[in-house]
Amino acid sequence: MADLSAFPITKKWPAVHPDRLQLYSLPTPNGVKVSILLEETGLAYEPHLVSFESGDQTSPEFLSLNPNNKIPAILDPNGPGGEPLALFESGAILIYLADKTGKFIPQDAAGRYETIQWLMFQMGGIGPMFGQLGFFNKFAGKDYEDKRPRDRYVAESRRLLGVLEQRLAGRAWLMGDAYTIADIATFPWVRNLIGFYEAGDLVGIADFPNVRRVLEAFVKRPAVVAGLGIPKRG
Repeated sequence: MADLSAFPITKKWPAVHPDRLQLYSLPTPNGVKVSILLEETGLAYEPHLVSFESGDQTSPEFLSLNPNNKIPAILDPNGPGGEPLALFESGAILIYLADKTGKFIPQDAAGRYETIQWLMFQMGGIGPMFGQLGFFNKFAGKDYEDKRPRDRYVAESRRLLGVLEQRLAGRAWLMGDAYTIADIATFPWVRNLIGFYEAGDLVGIADFPNVRRVLEAFVKRPAVVAGLGIPKRG
């Protein structure tokens, strides 16, 4: 049985199954990227809820694993060379898990790097911009009299959706016929933009039929259905 006692995070979130990959997360767009991929691959894992309401993300135990106090993070007892590996940053975790299982990332070098390219497009553009738009549309930002910040993020979100729309023309997924970690990273954010953030009309989502078509296919996948609710909120 794996010994994870050297990792302080296991004091706050004890591993019932220490031989399984440990997931520390919340069912947010960034968090569900990893739970969806874990469900897709069939890897055995144990989820732990990191409650922002309780300030779990700033606890010493969580910071020992991720000094940036963001979810998701993982602790894999069966990392490279059979040694435990702790990782944070959703993009890094997706690449690691895809490599570990040999799934959802092309095996040829060119396809691999093209997939990572679209993963980075989500990490650097879609996530931050959609998140800022969500703040200005749904949360405290909606009370700002000056609508220029919100409108800036509306315009940039529409531009990013346009990039996706063009890329998906004639393609089932971002990489063509192959469903990859690029899709797993991207479409939870599209779903959140028009769902939880209630910004579909604001960005004119009807103008992006390819994006809507692929989102519809994405949310029908059984692993996506399962992963969107993991970890379960208390």
